[in-house]
Amino acid sequence: MTGTAPSEEAHVLTLPRRTPAGTRPSRLVNLRTRARPQRSAGMHQPASNGAMETTYRIRRAGPDDMEAVLRLYGSAADWLQKEKDTNQWARPWPDRAAMNARVAKGISDGLTWMVEDASALVGTITCRERGTDYLWTPDELRDPAVYVSRLIVSRGHAGQGIGAALIDWAADRAAREWQANWIRVDVWTTNAGLHEYYKNQGFTHLRTKQVATEWEYPSAALFQKPTADINRVAAARFKEAR
Repeated sequence: MTGTAPSEEAHVLTLPRRTPAGTRPSRLVNLRTRARPQRSAGMHQPASNGAMETTYRIRRAGPDDMEAVLRLYGSAADWLQKEKDTNQWARPWPDRAAMNARVAKGISDGLTWMVEDASALVGTITCRERGTDYLWTPDELRDPAVYVSRLIVSRGHAGQGIGAALIDWAADRAAREWQANWIRVDVWTTNAGLHEYYKNQGFTHLRTKQVATEWEYPSAALFQKPTADINRVAAARFKEAR
């Protein structure tokens, strides 16, 4: 994009999870960017089941994790092309060198996290306190938030609600660390299934930024959710390594 450096948020690597039959997505009403969400002890806390009780270790990524993150990305890209009607990650954006540089910077800046169980890599997530002014308005950027990108769960751990729980973990941590009011994500513009995934997680679609061509900035559908509405039971599935 002219005059604007590409941001890490151009790739939100969340794999859509099927919504169980008969499940109705939660709805948010009267959501305004500048309104501070009110926290409530009565926020939604779905009952846990056996899968929800599983806990995972989460730690900051180090330089040695670069290849593992890229493998997760490659596996997710292959799955999307084979199984989903989307061009998401059909090619690195804007090219492989720039994509790899974003991944490396997320790791070196301490923004990328690795999720593990006893024997395997479960997934990864990148979280930052500041969004890009190419996508978000000055008013939005002044309102404390956490911006999530590169959220990927390994195919071997798919279908266990780990991606949704990682969203809750990121929001819960940001609310405690810098009093974030919102969790925000920019989603691949043409991936309608992923848009529905975020809506089913309680996010509201704010807008889709208009760009000259699809590949100028392919991840321009903007979603947000109040951190007051997260599921803290799900967030507690991750134990941070100190």
